[in-house]
Amino acid sequence: MTTRTALGDASRPRFVLPDIPEKHPDDMTSAQHLSETGLHHHLKQFLGRPETTIVSGERYMILQPGAPMRYPDLMVAFDADPQAYLDSNGYIISDQGKPPDFVLEIASKYSGKIDVTAKRDFYESLAIPEYWRFDATGEFHGVKLAGDRLVGNRFEPILVAEPSHSDAETWQGFSEVLGLFLRWRDEELGFIDPSTGEHIATFESLRLRAERAEREAAQDRQQLALDRQQLALAETRVQELEAELRRRSND
Repeated sequence: MTTRTALGDASRPRFVLPDIPEKHPDDMTSAQHLSETGLHHHLKQFLGRPETTIVSGERYMILQPGAPMRYPDLMVAFDADPQAYLDSNGYIISDQGKPPDFVLEIASKYSGKIDVTAKRDFYESLAIPEYWRFDATGEFHGVKLAGDRLVGNRFEPILVAEPSHSDAETWQGFSEVLGLFLRWRDEELGFIDPSTGEHIATFESLRLRAERAEREAAQDRQQLALDRQQLALAETRVQELEAELRRRSND
């Protein structure tokens, strides 16, 4: 462990957590389902409040200096201090004054077993309100999507809807902490806004939205040009009729 001086306070040393160890090649599924899809960034943008909200992962979480620690694939903490998180190179509950609100682990061959045993016990001991687990294969966790919610001081399972015979591969459960559904569909993990039934904004959805807006604007411009043309023709016809009436009145 190393320490460094906290910014703005030369008298108070800050406990700094070490970097996480280099990952085993079989333990890279978190990057596949979080980083490469942009899901981490999408959630961060959706939740907002960057001054008090931490959306991160792959850094150690610890109750207090010297206590056991682990690093989740994804962590969300509301009413927290993002700068202290960065300065400490991780989440120190005794400094933040509260545990994170949400933790997600992505299964891999290397870490899948401890996700449902040691890590579950660890996050329960820290009183984290929700702990979710995702396993694209279902092989390492036993199911593809599962979650626990803290009730009292113990985790209790969150109801997760499993695929029916008529449904394509879809698993879905509701996170009360995030106010979002976690959904596994079409080989992709996502967060669904219950108010719209749609996935929270992503790079792809924003691109499609912009393209749709441009098409609609082009259609509006085309319709406006057509309306103006028709108006000009109507005005010309009115002028012709008025001229015809004047001619007849003079005959």
